[in-house]
Amino acid sequence: MKKALREHLAGSCTEQELKRWFDPLDIEQSEGGHEVRVCFPHSYFAQWFAGRMQDRFEAELHSFHGGACDISYVTPGQRPAGGLRPAPAPRKLCFPFDAQYSFESFLTNSKNYFPLETARQVAKDDAAQFNPFVICGKSGSGKSHLLKAIANDMSKNHPPSDILVTTGEGLRSLLSQGDNLTARGNVESHRFLLVDDIHWLAGDERLQQELLIIFNQFHDGKRQMVFTCQDRISAYEDLIPALRSRLEGGLVVSLKQPDLEVRVALIQERVRAKKLPLSKEQILTLAQRFQNFRALNGILIKLLAFRELVRKDISARDFEHILSNTEERDRPKISADSIVDTVCQHYQVKRKDVMGEDRRQSIALARQVAMYLCREMLGLSYPALGRAFGGKDHSTVIYSVKKIKELNDDGKEMKQLLKDLKVRCRQAA
Repeated sequence: MKKALREHLAGSCTEQELKRWFDPLDIEQSEGGHEVRVCFPHSYFAQWFAGRMQDRFEAELHSFHGGACDISYVTPGQRPAGGLRPAPAPRKLCFPFDAQYSFESFLTNSKNYFPLETARQVAKDDAAQFNPFVICGKSGSGKSHLLKAIANDMSKNHPPSDILVTTGEGLRSLLSQGDNLTARGNVESHRFLLVDDIHWLAGDERLQQELLIIFNQFHDGKRQMVFTCQDRISAYEDLIPALRSRLEGGLVVSLKQPDLEVRVALIQERVRAKKLPLSKEQILTLAQRFQNFRALNGILIKLLAFRELVRKDISARDFEHILSNTEERDRPKISADSIVDTVCQHYQVKRKDVMGEDRRQSIALARQVAMYLCREMLGLSYPALGRAFGGKDHSTVIYSVKKIKELNDDGKEMKQLLKDLKVRCRQAA
């Protein structure tokens, strides 16, 4: 088994790294292959391995094994004589929230060292010392990766069923099922609550009130909560004051966008693991052109697909052609003004009427559609939307967005129109 595992690790580790930390290990596997025992050469190596390499090794072992298995670690004094016998404290090795999300696979440098190390501590601390733990970061900065890495690390010591991992939209769905008490109880039945993109609850006062009740139950019971959002908490003006205060009362960290050094490291790791034939110059080109993790993963997947489906050898011309036909995340952004102009053009109404107080049906509908698209495509808060549309009242904006959402959910015509308008807004940008 050790030889095959070493070959697997060679896809993501250098020969020097394998000689340093993998070769000294004695790895045994049970007859059925469901139990793996790792024996260390001495106790000092065991301590170093636990602090530096264990998370990475377990993620790779899980990938190699193709699923969950039992794993145990043995120092020389614990190792029994002859045969594979149950080792001290065996545990189930699994990554229920996707094995690609681990602390070891989160590439960073000193810029994001504090958020990463704090996330490690939160995952291991049953006392919920930092509660809630809030990770702020722009799209593609890696906040979802950290949240799922925390969940995977928690699952090493707790049943996955104790851990609720969801999104702001997912939580909205959970809290809308059945009566309030039952829906709330389904969430409160978990030991840990991790919610990605909590800002999507902003503006929905009823759901925020429900989350506030749940928040108090988790906090009073010293049950860990982790949230992510795209901006600092104070930027969300449509969060109710009590919920905003509680979120800000926890440990709030900010992830900075990955810089060039980190982006190059990510590409190099993926290129080595997938044996993608890219030169140093091409790797640097990708790192300079694509500014966040999500955009980088997208272009690498495109290059891999080309290699698998078209040609194994990617020529310099192929490389440039693929990049020239890839929509970059960092092109000029869509603005509220461009969305309003696109909607006005479709409905053949004047911009000044949409931004004003005209209540004629055609004008009102265009205004509501424009508000909805600004909310969906730009993530603007309701107060920000009100200001963007000439100082409209908070309640007017909420009503407008809600009405178009209902029309979108209930009718094919509106659903198709909104899709078409989104495409036209992107083209206009």
